[in-house]
Amino acid sequence: MANVTYEVQANDAASEASVAKVDMKFEIVVIPVSDVDRAKEFYAKLGWRLDADYDNGNDFRIIQFTPPGSGSSVIFGRNVTAAAPGSAQGLYLIVSDIEPARKELLARGVSVSEVFHGGDDVYAGPDEPYLFGRIRVNGPDPEHRSYRSFASFSDPDGNGWLFQEITTRLPGRIDDAATTFASANDLASAFRRAEAAHGEHEKRTGQRDANWPDWYAAYMVAEQSGKELPQ
Repeated sequence: MANVTYEVQANDAASEASVAKVDMKFEIVVIPVSDVDRAKEFYAKLGWRLDADYDNGNDFRIIQFTPPGSGSSVIFGRNVTAAAPGSAQGLYLIVSDIEPARKELLARGVSVSEVFHGGDDVYAGPDEPYLFGRIRVNGPDPEHRSYRSFASFSDPDGNGWLFQEITTRLPGRIDDAATTFASANDLASAFRRAEAAHGEHEKRTGQRDANWPDWYAAYMVAEQSGKELPQ
């Protein structure tokens, strides 16, 4: 009989109340590189913000970059990790619209794969593994579902990055009491999706909705928190 693992989550209100929750913010990923200057040039070419470049002039150097709109950063350098150069794989960059993100890197001279999606219920295959297995089907997800469209690229050492398009979060993934956007581009994309949905709403009702600002706001909050979208 195959081994089966069950995940159990305790929801004991009393025990939850007895333990104070401490914010733990994911901050840094350390990536292993063989040539620090070459890696610095590559990540600068991506358009990422250079936060730090400290060199003691001898045996230690540390460089930090932050992608646009990201709350987390990457670090690489000399004597900062024992991992083999190029061994960092499955590094995900979340974007609200994958095609412009891909085109921007291509315009910067970075080689990026075509957009791809998974093989539905087929996960084993010959392709490089990612979140949905080892099947990469050309083109975005046919239904343009959130979480389902990807594009990949690598740095000069082979550390592997993937764009993942997310427009609507699954329930419980974010604090539904707070709606935030990481950048002006993310906010603009959310407005465009709300505008398109609102156009369909007006078609269904057969009249102009003078209260469209409230409808937009409700749609954008629901989309980000993973709740049911207004119709």
